[in-house]
Amino acid sequence: MTQIHPKCVTRLADLADTNYTAVALILGDQLNARHSWFRKKRAHTLYVLFEMRQETDYCRHHIQKVVGFFAAMRNFANALLRAGHHVLYLTLDNPDNLQDLTKNLEAVLSSCGSNELWLQQPDEYRLDTQLSEWQATASANLIWQDSEHFLTERDALIQWFGEKDNYLMEHFYRRVRKQTGYLMSDGEPAGGKWNFDKDNRKTPEKTHSLPEPLLFAHDVSELVDLLANEEVETFGNIDRKKFIWPLTRNEATQVLDYFVSELLCHFGDYQDAMLSEHWALYHARLSFALNTKMLSPRTVVEAAITAWQKNPQQISLNQIEGFVRQIIGWREFVRAIYWRFMPDYGHSNFFQHSRPLPDFYWTAKTEMNCLQHSIQQSLDYAYAHHIQRLMVTGNFALLIGADPDAVDAWYLGIYIDAIEWVELPNARAMSQFADGGKLATKPYVSSGSYINKMSDYCKSCAYKVTEKIGEEACPFNLLYWHFIDRHQDKLANNQRMALILSQWQKRDEADKKKFVNRQTSF
Repeated sequence: MTQIHPKCVTRLADLADTNYTAVALILGDQLNARHSWFRKKRAHTLYVLFEMRQETDYCRHHIQKVVGFFAAMRNFANALLRAGHHVLYLTLDNPDNLQDLTKNLEAVLSSCGSNELWLQQPDEYRLDTQLSEWQATASANLIWQDSEHFLTERDALIQWFGEKDNYLMEHFYRRVRKQTGYLMSDGEPAGGKWNFDKDNRKTPEKTHSLPEPLLFAHDVSELVDLLANEEVETFGNIDRKKFIWPLTRNEATQVLDYFVSELLCHFGDYQDAMLSEHWALYHARLSFALNTKMLSPRTVVEAAITAWQKNPQQISLNQIEGFVRQIIGWREFVRAIYWRFMPDYGHSNFFQHSRPLPDFYWTAKTEMNCLQHSIQQSLDYAYAHHIQRLMVTGNFALLIGADPDAVDAWYLGIYIDAIEWVELPNARAMSQFADGGKLATKPYVSSGSYINKMSDYCKSCAYKVTEKIGEEACPFNLLYWHFIDRHQDKLANNQRMALILSQWQKRDEADKKKFVNRQTSF
């Protein structure tokens, strides 16, 4: 269902004779039904949600991303109404919609005469800034509250480790483990180790039977037509009759339940694997539900830990630890990094890269099978798992010297789970090393050998991963040494790059020229 509940207020004129003393803003990534706002019915509080061109147009989005957010927002508004709350919802084509967040808020406040506005802290810097700057001239008193979603505070890095130029996720992760008690026993990590990542680099055998992902089949034709009629520019593909992503808390919980019962048992083992015929593998695919706050990290982690505790023979420690680390370690850490270094973080360009992304990032028309498959999957599902993002599309962009602004825009647009607080540190910092090491300890670049090890992509590629030079050689092999040669000065003080730099510098000059003098079309 994507239709607005008939009891929902949809016109500002209908607010003229109401007595709402407070207006409460709900952003598209604040769909947290467990928030303290909703614990009791408030007869004089109006909850407001807006579909806006401000949000559809700040970057070019995948159509599934826009449809997913709007559909989830509509379902959330309807759920609030059924629970007895008062809701105003302005659709994208509503004539009262001014298409700007603060202008819409002023119009609502003026229409109902309220002098109090409740806000949950936004997770994106641009929205936080927009609302904070407007506060000085707003016609109402702004009351800020926490979103009650994350396990850590925005300023956790400074609170815990002080002001530093870079931070280690492992130190952060251990602090959160101790704070929450997750996978801890008498103050020590379960199994005697904090990290079991070395056990999580396997690829399934040919005889291994992989489960199918749990998908939905929502008819979102109304929203697809809305975007077309309003001429919202999007990209990517969508099946308007079978939209696959969860759009309510109940559906998100179904995906979570399916993960812990059917997928968690092999999540850790194969979390880095890439297979041509299986786009989801054992991944939870909960990032959209988490990032819209339909599910909380506590709910997700505790469900997984409970499943492991009930069945430790089927779910080994490396499976559960690998998953918990992604949620309470990495996800919380990148948010903390984002708020520690913004706004300068969004402009960092350590390598001074400036090349545009190749056109095939939007079409998937390339003979490099790893890129073709990862990009086509992204266009079809608005999803790729972390290794496809980091070591295929991100790796290639870094090796060719793509402008981090262009890389940011692509990642922010193409994935259904992409909100800037999580996308920017992952793309600009982890993937492109544009921050010079504030988040990652080295650039994540590789030749084709890593992709060959972790996938079956190379077996059916037009290029040969075993060849370094020549027309049939894997482009990743050539580009890798191009990158090392170009940035020797920038990498000279990075201890984790010392061995590879030494190997390059010891090579015969004639051999080096075979790589650095070779022209590429990328």
